[in-house]
Amino acid sequence: MSPLRWVWAALAVWGAVHPMYWFVAWFRTEGWSLPRMIDAWYVNAATTGLTWDLTIAAITLTVWVLAEVAVRRNWVALLAIPATFCIGVSCGLPLYLFLRAKPIR
Repeated sequence: MSPLRWVWAALAVWGAVHPMYWFVAWFRTEGWSLPRMIDAWYVNAATTGLTWDLTIAAITLTVWVLAEVAVRRNWVALLAIPATFCIGVSCGLPLYLFLRAKPIR
């Protein structure tokens, strides 16, 4: 495996674990309510802007993954889509780059 693939893999793991730490900490403090967390994303203009920034990035990544999978037939790369929407762009993007960097046979 190339050094760059190791970087993508490490970033995907970090992008999954680090944000999840903060999400779990929030749930423990505020209660296990997803609607309340979503409300917190829109508490002020700064968080609303960040929420929309990440939403647009996630949609863009999804379109990119679908477009490249249609051409490259690298079906395993589709795993980046649920990773993006269930964990976050911080996991989905490096995961996709990791899966994309694998030689296709």
